[in-house]
Amino acid sequence: MTVYAEMSKLEQLKEQELVCRRFEKLRDRKLNLNMARGKPGKAQLDLVSEGLLHVFKTPEDYVSDGIDCRNYGETAGLPAARRLFAELLGCRTEQVFAAGNSSLQLMYDTISKAYTHGLLHSERPWCREECVKWLCPAPGYDRHFKITESFGFELVTIPMTENGPDMDAVEAAVRDPQVKGMWNVPKYSNPDGIVYSEETVRRIAELKPAAPDFLLMWDNAYCVHEFEGEFVPFPDILCACAGAGNPDMAFEFASTSKITLPGAGVACFACSEANMDYMKKLMSVQVISFDKVNQQRHVLFLKDKVHTLELMRRHAEILGPKFRCVTDALEAEIAPLGIASWQRPKGGYFVSLNAMPGTAKRTLDLCKAAGVTMTSAGATFPYGKDPQDSNIRIAPSLPPLEELETAMEVLCTCLRMSALEKISK
Repeated sequence: MTVYAEMSKLEQLKEQELVCRRFEKLRDRKLNLNMARGKPGKAQLDLVSEGLLHVFKTPEDYVSDGIDCRNYGETAGLPAARRLFAELLGCRTEQVFAAGNSSLQLMYDTISKAYTHGLLHSERPWCREECVKWLCPAPGYDRHFKITESFGFELVTIPMTENGPDMDAVEAAVRDPQVKGMWNVPKYSNPDGIVYSEETVRRIAELKPAAPDFLLMWDNAYCVHEFEGEFVPFPDILCACAGAGNPDMAFEFASTSKITLPGAGVACFACSEANMDYMKKLMSVQVISFDKVNQQRHVLFLKDKVHTLELMRRHAEILGPKFRCVTDALEAEIAPLGIASWQRPKGGYFVSLNAMPGTAKRTLDLCKAAGVTMTSAGATFPYGKDPQDSNIRIAPSLPPLEELETAMEVLCTCLRMSALEKISK
């Protein structure tokens, strides 16, 4: 195989004819494959369903620390559930609020409360600000960007580096008092799979924003989600911020969505005790208590960090081959052609691929025509606009391995097709 840019025009034309015939054969198969979202596959759901859904054997199993979890009460969640999350995140139990199944809902709710009521150190609710700006490391998580966009915030793109957000850009941006916060996925970031370096975490914790109510949204969605190698410890952002003189700056979020069942897990946020008192006061108007039966179910099933990490190793046995399928296909089919680059993550749920600039949308349109659905081009950037039209998010977790192999054959063919079209113009 030859680098496309080094081919003669005649060689490019012959290659284009070959790739087009391959594409037509794939399209004629009328495939219906989905790699659009980072959903656990059936084998992962089966891994936990039986044990999780049958943990209650006697009425006493519904009692935790003397609390009957079937009844009202405990707005901040069962103490046992808060202890479990504190152990997983490395923070203190009193800093954890255990809630329902969705961390995304908690993130939305936190931004919403800042908008309607203001945060602990806000001078006024954010709805009364002339302008609210929000820092968005990109490529990043599309649902994060949609939350802040939905409130009318001005989204500011921060480039991602191999160590996390470009901290020079972040430190410059927070001098603006209209900049009220920043999204972060610190471990196996969505979609690049980057783990923030200790230096990056330190600089984030030591930020001196002009806005007194600057909000660090710390989505630790993949805190225990290795699919290759051993568990990678990470700094406690709450402790780091407190040590840097910013005790109330961070809200951390996590859930069991990709540990147990995405549609029936437990989510939490963690923050300073001062923020916790403030948030509990606001939450007490909203709810009496979240689903403590499900919280207790998870406590009995997961038990502690040791048992949780053992379960995650079993997840890794399912996920690891799928991610290797993706990277092996790219190495064999795309690497020799010089038309794309990609990250090689060791955890999380995505592979981030950067195609030849100006070809991502065309590549994904071709994939759709061949029966493979993927995340829309541009979704990993604020407002859905990738300035390079390059980034493609690959989500290998849902399809069975055999289907994934076919989907990768389609993607690689479409990458080659769109690159050749671009070069020949």
